[in-house]
Amino acid sequence: MFNKTIINVAVAVSLSVTGMSVSAANAAKFNNDLMPLGGELAGNTEGTIPAWDGGLAQVSGPTVGDIPAAVFPDEKPRYTITPKNMAQYADKLTPGAKALLEKYPESFHIDVYPTHRTAVAPQSIYDNTANNATNCKYSATGPALQGCFGGVPFPMPKLGSEVVWNFLMRAESEAIEFGFKNLVVTADGTRSLATQNINYMQHPYYYADSSAEEWDGRYLLQRFDTRAPAFKVGESLVIHDSIDPDKPRKAWQYLVGQRRVRRAPTVGYDTPDFVASGANYFDEVEGLFGTPERFDWKIVGKKEMIVPYNNNRLVTASVEDAYAGHHFNPDLMRWELHRVWEVEATVAQGKRHAVPKRRYFFDEDSWLLVLMDGYDAEGNLWRTSQVPPFVLPKVPVLKSKAVLVFNLEANTSSQVQSLNGEEFYVVERKEDEFYTGEAVAADSIR
Repeated sequence: MFNKTIINVAVAVSLSVTGMSVSAANAAKFNNDLMPLGGELAGNTEGTIPAWDGGLAQVSGPTVGDIPAAVFPDEKPRYTITPKNMAQYADKLTPGAKALLEKYPESFHIDVYPTHRTAVAPQSIYDNTANNATNCKYSATGPALQGCFGGVPFPMPKLGSEVVWNFLMRAESEAIEFGFKNLVVTADGTRSLATQNINYMQHPYYYADSSAEEWDGRYLLQRFDTRAPAFKVGESLVIHDSIDPDKPRKAWQYLVGQRRVRRAPTVGYDTPDFVASGANYFDEVEGLFGTPERFDWKIVGKKEMIVPYNNNRLVTASVEDAYAGHHFNPDLMRWELHRVWEVEATVAQGKRHAVPKRRYFFDEDSWLLVLMDGYDAEGNLWRTSQVPPFVLPKVPVLKSKAVLVFNLEANTSSQVQSLNGEEFYVVERKEDEFYTGEAVAADSIR
């Protein structure tokens, strides 16, 4: 169990773009009232959300790659929400969840299990999070970050954008490798494979041998190679994501037909995701993929909501078992009651986006995004996403990858980075040069 005595937070520290200092009361709150990544240490008064007691760092039983095939396998749902009784739980459901219950009344339901606060991280990340609380802030020249490294940037966020950065720079291992499928479901319920890929990801922000002074601002290096369908085999995409607002993303794409690497500046925001046959936008990958400069962000509040959680059984199942029609198989999907930060994103003045307003729901303990609702220009709910977290003891962290993006108007869905039928591993990191266009080009001719 985590030893709270390790964290000693200074009384007066700069936390945000306002330059205001944290009061002695807030410093004491981080020491005494919050778990080491920033969630409230205590449970709720009803006892339906327990106190955080150290998270879940060990799981026994079979694994698929490094992911345990199940957590709490003997538990049964406390209750099930259907269209007939959802009014009883309306204040705990997002608009997107209610829309899916109404849209698929015969096939979709929500099984609510006992709440387990499994969020956990290595001690080094706890220590760095405490250090960030006293040092991480926005730079004076723009919305980049400085003084942050190796932990949650803003464990006591004051701004909506700070919550977003907590998600983008959430607790990670140095490197992972995994296979994934992108699957597309048409209006008539037909499921097809868009692509099957092998993905390599590294997180320089979490390199154990680096520091805030040495870190170059890139928090994600990603490269994936396509394995199916046949006409796409050999295609590759490389992505670098950075805190620098002037160059938040660099991307390179290798196209087999052209036999060359080219820059891919449109890989981001509301560009249709060609890896998923254009069935979702690039920034809907993992629920939110890319830096936040196109939106104004506002914290709506923290509230108790029923959200996907501890979904090891779902993400390790076969494709046939994990999905039912347009959605996840509700008999395998686990929902729990947790406190989440609700953050509203509105397109900033002078910017554009196909989805001008969104509501994001972030888990308080891990900062993982678990649900998102997207609205059109008239304010109508148009899109909704589910991002089921799973326990990964190998690090240990609570993690998410797969996201299911629903287009409610078109009655279609996109199953992005599905791990079902694939394997996921925590690995030693590669040289950063592996994540370059030059390396992709060299590998393509071997």
